[in-house]
Amino acid sequence: MMDIDGACLCGAIRYAATIDPSQVRICHCIQCQVQSATAFRTGVLVPKERFRLLAGEPKVYVKTAESGNPRALAFCGECGTSIYGTSPTNPTTYSLRLGTARQRAELVPTVQIWAGEAMPWLARIPSIPRVERQSGRPVAPPAVDA
Repeated sequence: MMDIDGACLCGAIRYAATIDPSQVRICHCIQCQVQSATAFRTGVLVPKERFRLLAGEPKVYVKTAESGNPRALAFCGECGTSIYGTSPTNPTTYSLRLGTARQRAELVPTVQIWAGEAMPWLARIPSIPRVERQSGRPVAPPAVDA
């Protein structure tokens, strides 16, 4: 077991959880691609008793999963960061979004689900040129006519 903590981008929502790192997974389903606005979502299932909100109250959007079951997607109402998915009524487990975890670099996925919907270019990532950081140079303001 591993204790983790995290927050949304603006810090309004903070949490702590105890997770099983062997349960970290990547989901390639189309709904996760759309909801995360990227190629996949990384998460871990956390029993309700091992997850606590430390600050803030997320907004919730209820979607219909491909199974036909409703899923509550919790996110920060200020910055929009996705925090978790769960059952909209009587949740027993949270699917915690690990991009929000301070320890995210230590959380190595052990399985990929919905792999049939994965972006076909993911296997090419090692061959795509890399830029380690954007330049941090300030951009000059536009000229103002006097």
